Amino acid sequence: MEEKRETKYSPKDFKSDQEVRWCPGCGNHAILASIQKALSELDLPKEKYVFVSGIGCSSRLPYYMNTYGFHGIHGRAAAIATGIKTVNPDLSVWVITGDGDSLAIGGNHFIHTIRRNVDVNIILFNNEIYGLTKGQYSPTSNKGLVTKTSPFGTVEEPFSIGELVIGAKGKFFARTVDNNINLTTEILIEAARHKGTSVVEVLQNCVIFNDGIHDVVTGKDVRDDRTIILKHGEPMLFGKDRKSGLILEGLKLKVVRIGEKGIKEKDILVHNAHESNPGIHYFLANMRYPEYPVALGIIRSVEGETYDSAVAEQIKNVREKAEIKCVDDLLQSGTVFVVE
Repeated sequence: MEEKRETKYSPKDFKSDQEVRWCPGCGNHAILASIQKALSELDLPKEKYVFVSGIGCSSRLPYYMNTYGFHGIHGRAAAIATGIKTVNPDLSVWVITGDGDSLAIGGNHFIHTIRRNVDVNIILFNNEIYGLTKGQYSPTSNKGLVTKTSPFGTVEEPFSIGELVIGAKGKFFARTVDNNINLTTEILIEAARHKGTSVVEVLQNCVIFNDGIHDVVTGKDVRDDRTIILKHGEPMLFGKDRKSGLILEGLKLKVVRIGEKGIKEKDILVHNAHESNPGIHYFLANMRYPEYPVALGIIRSVEGETYDSAVAEQIKNVREKAEIKCVDDLLQSGTVFVVE
């Protein structure tokens, strides 16, 4: 994607003329605003953007973007996006999906897109519920959650999205919160610039069927002490007083307080998002309250060959070596009979 734009955009340039039909108070509104803000700060013409979605409340988003869009079928957005990016690598392709759409019926497409490292950006709205179909438990619902399909509480263990991404050899994983527009915008800009599959999990609130599900860590009064915003090259500090931090003790992360038990700031782990070994990234992605703060920001960002570039290079090499260059060459190859 070498083409640069000459016109400076504002977020409103990416707003379509369609009525936004999400519930009032839905976290999707803030995510949409973050996407439009991020794209306005990037340097591509808006004709180069394509938004692909599957099925679910989140999947309405392409209608609200003044870009190209494709509303696909349930769970197949990643597969469609792979095709788009492979045949037209100059496009910036974005997948809009939810925890039900991508981790249930779309699970295989999701993990294999990541494994192949297709150069697409996946924004996964995680509200831990099926919202569009009216409140069934999803693959990320907490064990014991009472829903319409689990009236006595679900007995299933939920997926950890970060664990799934890293386990599928993911090169870029980040997490944010729907109402933190500045953080989300910052992450989306970096995701767009990353070459390969980027997965951004957004802790999103469904005001109708799972209202407040993330409040235990994202609530205004507790978020400073129960979340940690990771920044590459900076110590892993958190808390209202910035005195809590993370160290590595044996094979586990441990929460400590600066000034207690001889702990100094120099003892705190420094975040390295570019480390190729995924071990620490795996630990960070899996941190859960109350033992740990929940990690936000860019957790992992490493380089790797992309599927679309590898396919393009393969086609180029085959063409250069092939004896058959066109249809005429094919028709005149092998045993040819001349009829007079």
